[in-house]
Amino acid sequence: MQAPVRYEAHHAQTTARRAAANPTLELLERVGYVARGLLYGVMGWLALKLALLKGGSATDLNGSLLAITRSPIGKPLLIALIVGLAAYSIWGLVRAVFDPLHRGSKPAGLAERLGFVWSAFGYAALVVFALHVLAGDGQATAHDATQSSVRTLLSYPAGEWAAVLIGLVTIVGGLSQFWEAYKGRFLRDMKQGEMSPDTAKTVNFLGRMGYFSRGAVFTLVGWFILQAGLNSNPSGAHGYRGAFAFLLAQPYGHVLLAVVALGFIALGLHSIAMARWGRLLGSSY
Repeated sequence: MQAPVRYEAHHAQTTARRAAANPTLELLERVGYVARGLLYGVMGWLALKLALLKGGSATDLNGSLLAITRSPIGKPLLIALIVGLAAYSIWGLVRAVFDPLHRGSKPAGLAERLGFVWSAFGYAALVVFALHVLAGDGQATAHDATQSSVRTLLSYPAGEWAAVLIGLVTIVGGLSQFWEAYKGRFLRDMKQGEMSPDTAKTVNFLGRMGYFSRGAVFTLVGWFILQAGLNSNPSGAHGYRGAFAFLLAQPYGHVLLAVVALGFIALGLHSIAMARWGRLLGSSY
């Protein structure tokens, strides 16, 4: 009886893998990389304008999405973003389950694959937010989602300990972004053989700069969450926008924020490069 069960399980896994490697889905996943890059780029641009005293704002991915919808082609662009981000969310699950990027089953690899799951849920939440915006929901405002989540978490028993754990994990995630920037490991997820030497050098620079900036912001966000848990004070938890505002308030804050903002613009451009040269399930080898 075990052989038929194993066969059915293998058949189901093969069928799921083929579905995940569908060329149409992979095309949409590449659109997702563009959508992600656009959101990061707009977020960085708004922060850069703030640092240069040219207007702008400290915002997050939700705020970037709202800023994009105010453009002359806001609604069609919003629909394209919803489709792309939904596909990118699916790509997060594909990376976690089928491991096309070969992270493996060792602790470090499993941690990265769990990070892909976290990314999938994060972008799924962004899609839900975008759908509310598309429906004209007046309640769809760019509030601090991190603070709201921590506030809810602290209302539960042992919520403080959960917030402390999430904060520590986020700090570790931020530090790992610095390591990613230093080692340039993101290049292993790209089809480098299809790039010219100059293109590879440019993409490498953009990736290192982008991961460094995201590492700085992730580490700050993790510290905010950690402190909110230790002090049972949800108002101390902040996401991207709080991290940008914190940097601006420091000595030479305009310079610090400008550097990090440029990094987020670079991260957006790197994501767009991933749309062209990134490895997906059908091109993982």
